[in-house]
Amino acid sequence: MSLTASLDATSVTAVPGEETRLPLQLRNSGSTVEEYRFEVAGAAAAWTIVEPATLSLYPGDSGTVSVAFRPPRDSTVPAGEFPFGVRVVPTSDHAEPVVPEGRVTVAPFTEITAELVPRGSHGVRRGAHKIAVDNRGNAPLTVGLTARSGSERTRIVFDRPELSVEPGRAAFAGLRVRPGRLLWRGTPVTHTFQAVVQAPAPEGEEPPAPVLLDGSYQQEAILPRWLPRALILACVLALALVGLWYGLLRPAVKSAAREAITPEAIASAATPQPGKNGGQSGGQSTGQTGGAGAAGATGGAGQTGGAGGGGASAGPGAKPSASAGAAGALPAPAPTNAEVQVKDGVGGGASSDTALTVPAGKTFQLTDIVVQNPQGDAGTVVVTVNRGARVLSLALENFRDSDYHFVTPIMVPAGGRVTMTVDCRKVGRPVNAPAPDRCSESLFVGGTMQDVKP
Repeated sequence: MSLTASLDATSVTAVPGEETRLPLQLRNSGSTVEEYRFEVAGAAAAWTIVEPATLSLYPGDSGTVSVAFRPPRDSTVPAGEFPFGVRVVPTSDHAEPVVPEGRVTVAPFTEITAELVPRGSHGVRRGAHKIAVDNRGNAPLTVGLTARSGSERTRIVFDRPELSVEPGRAAFAGLRVRPGRLLWRGTPVTHTFQAVVQAPAPEGEEPPAPVLLDGSYQQEAILPRWLPRALILACVLALALVGLWYGLLRPAVKSAAREAITPEAIASAATPQPGKNGGQSGGQSTGQTGGAGAAGATGGAGQTGGAGGGGASAGPGAKPSASAGAAGALPAPAPTNAEVQVKDGVGGGASSDTALTVPAGKTFQLTDIVVQNPQGDAGTVVVTVNRGARVLSLALENFRDSDYHFVTPIMVPAGGRVTMTVDCRKVGRPVNAPAPDRCSESLFVGGTMQDVKP
């Protein structure tokens, strides 16, 4: 081999942001003039160069080039030791290149930035902030967090006293400002404070200057400032409404009530209601008329006529009585109710039963339905009328007791039925009771039964 290459030192320390040079000695022990070029290999190649880039040597001559290390001052190159090699390649000779090797140690450096988010907060009981710490150095860092209050009336608390940050990363810590006592009413009070982020000192050096972050917390009153005005306005409005009632509305109501009491209204209230004593008065007047008409003929006949007047018959000129006119009317509807209980097992078909069947010559007016699920079963229940017309369809798991009332009655004609059908999917279990083996539901219906006019 006609080339000899060696580094002045096998290890060197490089400071980020600065240049560090390491001499490389070359000797041409061949018999011809040779030119050499240089290539840096290893993890340090991105920020390492050789100057000059080429070197020509006569036979027997020696030369020196510089290996320049220029690590950037950022977090992309971590602190630590990196191996490297310098390939010395002859341009004219096809011999194997010579590769002297060494190690470069990148020194650590510390650089942090911090931000308080938000700078100002407000609230009744506390203010909430966050501190963001960005490690722009090339080594892991643990910073300490402290705070300085602008007054003794506040207390500042961090959720952690220290924060570990990797190179090129950011970390967050919470900060809360608590007032010494609550502010019930009045003007909001502003409390100032200062958060301090302190990085550790490198070995043998003084600690770097801390990062100071100024912030503020505005303590608000519990009772808002507009509350007294709103209370005064509400009192004034209430007094105005009371005055309006006693001044205008109440006299108008009394006047309308007095005007409603007229002689016609009094006479209408004093007139006897038809049907209460109309039959008795009609019978008496008819009897007196019949007795008087018969007295013109004979006395015995007059007594007979008087007796007839007190009965059902009347003279030719007499008016029909109220009782006689009501004889052909339908009787008043009779309140009617019925109930039924249906049990059904899980699986198979549904079970049905009829609660009410309308007799011939009558009509049932359905107004009330009550469905009960006391066991808490699961499944469906359907209530139908007439020939399967569905009135209700409910899921059992949605209720225990459910009632329905209709303003307009559901008409069930003669021969119609009110039926409940239960399809059981799961049997419930009552509290503090044995488990049943079947679903059990109840139906109660109410309404009026009326005769059909022939």
